[in-house]
Amino acid sequence: MASPRLETYCCPNRDAATQLVLNFQPEVFCGVCIGSASVSVLLTVLQLLPKKGQILRKMPKASSSSTILLLISVCDILGGLGVIFRSSVWLGFPGFVTNISVANGTDMWPSAFCVGSAMWIQLLYSAGFWWLFCYAVDSYLVVRRSAGLSTIVLYHMMAWGLAVLLCVEGLALLYYPSLSSCEKGLEHAIPHYITTYAPLLLVLVVNPILFRRTVSAVASLLKGRQGIYTENERRLGTEIQMRFFKIMLVFIVCWSSNIVNESLLFYLEMQPDINEMPLKNIRSAALITWIIMGILNPMQGFLFTLAFYGWTGCRVDLKWQKREIPWESMSSSTVGENAYPSPVNYQTSLHDPKKLTTTDSQQTDEAISMLSEGNTSGDDRLTRSSPIYQGW
Repeated sequence: MASPRLETYCCPNRDAATQLVLNFQPEVFCGVCIGSASVSVLLTVLQLLPKKGQILRKMPKASSSSTILLLISVCDILGGLGVIFRSSVWLGFPGFVTNISVANGTDMWPSAFCVGSAMWIQLLYSAGFWWLFCYAVDSYLVVRRSAGLSTIVLYHMMAWGLAVLLCVEGLALLYYPSLSSCEKGLEHAIPHYITTYAPLLLVLVVNPILFRRTVSAVASLLKGRQGIYTENERRLGTEIQMRFFKIMLVFIVCWSSNIVNESLLFYLEMQPDINEMPLKNIRSAALITWIIMGILNPMQGFLFTLAFYGWTGCRVDLKWQKREIPWESMSSSTVGENAYPSPVNYQTSLHDPKKLTTTDSQQTDEAISMLSEGNTSGDDRLTRSSPIYQGW
């Protein structure tokens, strides 16, 4: 699981709310985290592996959308491995972990492990949040025909750069002036919590807006493709809309418990004594959501692959062949080596309306095909009969 409380626990003078959740049934909590992360990592890898019976074809150059989806899964896998490693050490060597509670300047290995493992988990999941935001931006830009091959480089700079920057900044403020003498107080920990939850809240607020605008733009493109809006075009628009809905549904299910838990713990920190009887229900709710976080956070990786590609099956084909992989769409095979719409040369096409119309139509086809990449739903075969895919 990913929570700023994991980094806060590394301070010897941690607050009472952090002490409450991390000392609540640690064996059960670590076991839950290991089980959930292990299942998620294994199923995510299974989803991404090539399967038997897939159609052999020439591999096109992957578009930025398919690359982003793959990178989101990679972040979830690496973050899940970090959860497994951290929880395994906590479960197998409890004496090693308890040394964190003692401000011992001669033995820094427990604190180094605590900070390193927590930073690894936060960094990977935070990068996954930024990549999910980049996916929403890229989907909108593709439909608006503003994306190009160079944008994936900008996405890398933004996702990894902002994830590292916010993670390092938050930890530097949390562990000031040193790890063995962290300053105590909410005003010292709040910047760390803000840098942790900023990308999560960004995806939660901005992505639905971008997805909605993208769906509206797709409907306009489909109507302008042949001047009519047939059942096939409507089916394709609904398919893309459902894909965006599934992505946001998985995100909300996996991370809403974090927001609820952090709100409850923040409220407890504001109280002079969190052990008072009137706060019993608040403490119980915080502990319940803490366990839920340990289950749902690591499961995001597998649930996202279901939202991205559907269930790809269990018949893994490990033979090295140039074959279609789950994150590449059947429709993208006709896009060619450049999966992005090439810019229209309006100067050369100004006196050739037919050429301009053909090029514009091809751009529309390519934009729609990139949005529907990786979809393996049951209606996918019906969608291929749409005029969007005909004539390629």
